[in-house]
Amino acid sequence: MTDLLRLLLRVSEKAANVARVCRQEAPLFQLLVQEKTGDDKNKKFVQDFKTLADVVIQEMIRHDVDAQFPEMDGFIHGEESNKFENGLGESVTVTVCNREEETANLLATVLDGDHTAASLLARAIHQDPETIEADTDGLTIPLKPSKLGIWIDPIDATSQYIGGREEVLEEGRLSPSGLHCALVLIGVYLRSTGEPVMGVINQPFYHKDPEDGRWRGKLYWGVSWGSINVCSLPQPKAGAERGPSVVLSSSEKQVVKEALSSLCGSDKLMCASGAGYKILCVIQGLADAYVLSEGSTFKWDSCAPHALLRAFGGGVVDLTKSLQVDCGAQSHKTELTYHQPRAEQKGAERWANHGGLVAYRDFSQLCSIIGALKGQL
Repeated sequence: MTDLLRLLLRVSEKAANVARVCRQEAPLFQLLVQEKTGDDKNKKFVQDFKTLADVVIQEMIRHDVDAQFPEMDGFIHGEESNKFENGLGESVTVTVCNREEETANLLATVLDGDHTAASLLARAIHQDPETIEADTDGLTIPLKPSKLGIWIDPIDATSQYIGGREEVLEEGRLSPSGLHCALVLIGVYLRSTGEPVMGVINQPFYHKDPEDGRWRGKLYWGVSWGSINVCSLPQPKAGAERGPSVVLSSSEKQVVKEALSSLCGSDKLMCASGAGYKILCVIQGLADAYVLSEGSTFKWDSCAPHALLRAFGGGVVDLTKSLQVDCGAQSHKTELTYHQPRAEQKGAERWANHGGLVAYRDFSQLCSIIGALKGQL
């Protein structure tokens, strides 16, 4: 499985490069931000170019993993459908071809003959990344790829990606919105149990080089399987004794905010964009927990960062289930799993985290949070 980790690190950097190219190259950026009006409203590709960027990244990761690990075919899942309809009403299935020219020709059929945009996109897809700085030497993971599945979120926090607001990140401080919230998330789970065992998070817009104006990214990864718990980040220091700090969605229910404010103090409640980014904040120690009472996240949002939290002894639990059991039974009964859809739901809702969630590093803080919310929801 170490070879799979190295591959996912590499393809996540390819994905990050595609995300950056779509913002840096004028023909692609215009498609990214353009809204259609008048007669063009029925032409889908421009309005949905952001979806195409997602799909291209997703299918690129699928293509590269399938090529090296064909035994994983059928177990590489993503957020987006890869079927598009172009302005002529033609149905096109977006895939990554073996040759750059073939990929460009296929993308041009989706982009209504815009060969300039299609060629730029294809070049980014087929370009190998520079050397990946990730110390995986000596890491041995006794798991076969044939036992694993993958969840891909090609660009989490799409609205922040489209909006493009640039923030200078301050060391040790959560920054609630901006390009840095947009993440590439690749999570690996056990097919038999749904347990998340490996995660790769790529932050394409971590730092903007003042000399050339180009964005540089940052990679995070973790493995949690049996006695193996490894993370590319150091374990954050324990927080202060007085209540955990909690990151929320700005649209979180008032009753949740009030209950947590009583536990933590209002100064320790923070808001941020993007489910993946909020869990990354917990991994980095910028917050002690992330609480979401709505079922508005999906398996592709949580699988990758969940694995990193597990490497620290934390996890991600179903909030609704957690409110129904004693604190001591939290972990194994309530932790999110990734292998089974909800049969009664349709489409993407089959893979929603319907009970809400709590992402945490410290079990005692999870118990405090659950205790504060019991009887409130």
